[in-house]
Amino acid sequence: MEYSKQTEMAPPPQSAPGYPVAAPYATPQLQAWSTGLCGCFDDVSNCCLTCWCPCISFGQIAEIVDRGNTSCGTAGAIYTLLACLTGCQWIYSCTYRNRMRIENNLQEDPCADCCVHFCCEFCALCQMSRELKNRGWDLNLGYRLNLERRGGMFQDPTAIPPPTQGMTR
Repeated sequence: MEYSKQTEMAPPPQSAPGYPVAAPYATPQLQAWSTGLCGCFDDVSNCCLTCWCPCISFGQIAEIVDRGNTSCGTAGAIYTLLACLTGCQWIYSCTYRNRMRIENNLQEDPCADCCVHFCCEFCALCQMSRELKNRGWDLNLGYRLNLERRGGMFQDPTAIPPPTQGMTR
């Protein structure tokens, strides 16, 4: 049995009747942050909270970014333990900045997320808080109360609703 070196390209799959053809994947356009990294004094109360109790500020951010899977208290406690025992809390907060940036199509600006948190931890936390506030989140309420305030009990505003199904024969 001889192996043929020629390969044929299969024609692209045709969509079934009644189903749309999938559009090619397009890379979303990255947006700028709504405020700059050094705009800490745009929100003085947030700036003071972050300077004196960064664990609380980080906990509020983490609860929203984690969509309620991690509570403010838990995230803040982990942040505090990392800060006290290792001084590397910036690595933990950097992961949340990265996740928030990806979910909201934000630019990695002014430099890589880990560099921003290593060099300007408090400024980065303030910027993340302002970004969430500018997107309609009230950090003092937490994730679940924000959702209720938006009109849907425990419904994620970014979730895609399931398709409606009708009876077919």
